[in-house]
Amino acid sequence: MAIGVGIIGVSPGRSWAALAHIPALRALPDYEVRALSTTRQESADAAAAELDVAKAYDNHQALVNDPAVDLVAVTVKVPHHLELVTAAIAAGKHVYCEWPLGNGLTEAETMAAMALDKGVVGAVGLQARSAPALRYVRDLVADGYVGEVLSSTLVGSGMNWGAFIDQPNAYTADKANGATLLTIPFGHTMDAVAQCLGEFSSLQALLANRRDHFTLVEDGSQQPMTAEDQILVSGMLESGATMAIHYRGGFCRGTNFRWEINGTEGDIVATADAGHAQMFPITLHGGRGEDRALQPLPVPSDYKWTPSDIPPFAENVAQAYALLASDLRDGTSHCPTFADAVRRHRLIDAIERAAVRGARVSL
Repeated sequence: MAIGVGIIGVSPGRSWAALAHIPALRALPDYEVRALSTTRQESADAAAAELDVAKAYDNHQALVNDPAVDLVAVTVKVPHHLELVTAAIAAGKHVYCEWPLGNGLTEAETMAAMALDKGVVGAVGLQARSAPALRYVRDLVADGYVGEVLSSTLVGSGMNWGAFIDQPNAYTADKANGATLLTIPFGHTMDAVAQCLGEFSSLQALLANRRDHFTLVEDGSQQPMTAEDQILVSGMLESGATMAIHYRGGFCRGTNFRWEINGTEGDIVATADAGHAQMFPITLHGGRGEDRALQPLPVPSDYKWTPSDIPPFAENVAQAYALLASDLRDGTSHCPTFADAVRRHRLIDAIERAAVRGARVSL
């Protein structure tokens, strides 16, 4: 029997639920989208009609209490995650919540503890680690393609947090909302990096606001930006390898995503069009041994579990949902969990503490 899904927060054509979650779920035979909710019945009915969903609610409580819903997908803005996730858990439902799980470490820990106590599965949308190319990198490193990892460098652009921001994304400019350059593209990407290279053992960081305002695209007005648009982190991984990362807001005319892994026997380079490893297709090149230059590293077909015609933004989400389906049925833990989210929130917390103190922090 299909897993019944209820999605909180759907706007046809522009919301992440419409662009990624619904195409991902419908690409997999394991799921059936049975309900959605927004904050108004009119908008819920319109979304349900356009997206062909049977039930539409104007409040989240009705959705989480629907007996046809086995899994609640929370796809709204970060400040609302705590209220909605805890309501779903209290109703005894499994939850898939978009990343960041909480607005800060404390909220994430609260939700993880509650899910554990209630015995429900809490999955988090850290889908970059499910990307075929990045799972392949993980295995290449584990199998010794580069030998012992010596160092790694990564540079990425966040798309948002630049000179211009549109209205739907304007809330990300306010650091208090918890949806920042540090938490979103950096957090997604570093979760996948950790799956490939391991966690930091210590780090130092610099966070800076080079832009303290942005232009709102719709009307040209100037708005304040309190979220940092420059992130520099360097440190040592548990393996002893060193790593340096630079994330910047907006787009660059040069490099928008490049991740290099340097080892005793070889090198791997991953590139993409932007610094959101969870969203954009990644191209791999590598060289080892007697190779004098990098060569393409095609990703083997068995790393992709989703249909070839799935929309690009939905591919990694579908990969994660496929893992979650097996977790729900077999009691495994392959999809990123709330515990994984807490681990990533702790990394972000350590970076913020290191930046404030101006000193190295141990993890």
